[in-house]
Amino acid sequence: MEVTKTLAKFVVESGYADIPEKVRREATRSVLNWLGCAVGGCRHETIDCALAALMPFAGPAQATVLGRGERLDIMHAALVNGTSSHVFDFDDTHLKTVIHPGGPVASALLALAEHRPMSGTDFMHAFILGVEVECRIGNAVYPSHYDVGWHITGTAGVFGAAAAAGRMLGLSAQQMTWALGIAATQAAGLREMFGTMCKPFHVGRAAQNGMTAAFLASKNFTSSERGIEAPRGFANVLATARNYDAITEELGKTWEVALNTYKPFACGIVIHPAIDGCIRLRNEHKLKAEQIESVALKVHPLVLELTGKRTPQAGLEGKFSVYHSAAVAIIHGEGGERVYSDAAVRDPKVIALRDKVTAAVDKSVHEDAVHVAIKLKDGRTLEKHVEHAIGSLARPMSDADLEAKFRGLADGILSRAGTDALIKLCRSVEKLKDAGEIARAAVPAAGSAKRAKAS
Repeated sequence: MEVTKTLAKFVVESGYADIPEKVRREATRSVLNWLGCAVGGCRHETIDCALAALMPFAGPAQATVLGRGERLDIMHAALVNGTSSHVFDFDDTHLKTVIHPGGPVASALLALAEHRPMSGTDFMHAFILGVEVECRIGNAVYPSHYDVGWHITGTAGVFGAAAAAGRMLGLSAQQMTWALGIAATQAAGLREMFGTMCKPFHVGRAAQNGMTAAFLASKNFTSSERGIEAPRGFANVLATARNYDAITEELGKTWEVALNTYKPFACGIVIHPAIDGCIRLRNEHKLKAEQIESVALKVHPLVLELTGKRTPQAGLEGKFSVYHSAAVAIIHGEGGERVYSDAAVRDPKVIALRDKVTAAVDKSVHEDAVHVAIKLKDGRTLEKHVEHAIGSLARPMSDADLEAKFRGLADGILSRAGTDALIKLCRSVEKLKDAGEIARAAVPAAGSAKRAKAS
């Protein structure tokens, strides 16, 4: 099978007119969600550390650090913006593979758009193709690839970034084949890093490495032409099972970005049903933490595998604790970024309730479901079964929800007028003559953060 060549030929020959309107619409929603997350995460300690470490070695000021005043060469901009977009764990999710597709692809593309101007239509076309490539490759190796410990957003994301950047560099089919091979040999990211600064770094590095692959291939830097499917290629080395038909079948007829979902809560996706259920019970019964004797969750096996941190010590760890997430959902009635701060995970009131939360695996519970039973001190037991969590394909976030999420993330970083203008740009991205305009509009005006806080 010539999987790598088939995929490369598809990316090079794809026509935008062949992509259905509903697919383009979902891609626009994906870009909006990604940008909000990137702007929102720009002041996290992770980004401060990255910039302090890398700025002395950065090249010419070619591209924007979203939400900040610094400018970097496009390679480092892709790295930092990709990291920023994932640091809150609030970005998009392709539920079939748990890939967060927007970060690697959009971070590479927007940095490139500031260096080599491209139209909004070309930007969106490349974005859709990049997401298609990374998610189809993910489909081929999931779940075995993920089960052995690879962070699939980092490993598959590098292919998406390479395909998108390669499309905009005008690579030939031969060069695109090399670009995918160069991406394959850079695929990396370990699940061991979840709860640390390295997890969002995987996304940034996928963006940077994918763009590097495209530029190398554009100068005829060679690689294996079977980087995905060869006996010692990506799929065979990094997974214990694989299905190449998931890459090539219906190529150009079905579109993976149409299956994208968006997080209402700033944490691991498998915790969302528990947060949803706890918030519903809290609101329906006006619950207070002091009323509660215990909280029992019945969850899908992945929940404890991915988010079983019993006593998180830092905000990033809290994002991978179903116990912390259930507690803050009941106490605060939300799962936004503020309940995953270092202070939140160390709050004595949160810790007291967190210690009363238990979670048990029930194989009959699917990935976006949960059963919550809250026992009260007065003897009553309140129960809620969530069949599909909010934000899933069955209960998707609306356009209004996404815009509200964007505004919440940009609050204190951009002015209200600046945020509104940026949302408008994203909504009309296909009409832009220069997609780089989006990046330049994502820089706060002098004093805008103070005015935003005061208003």
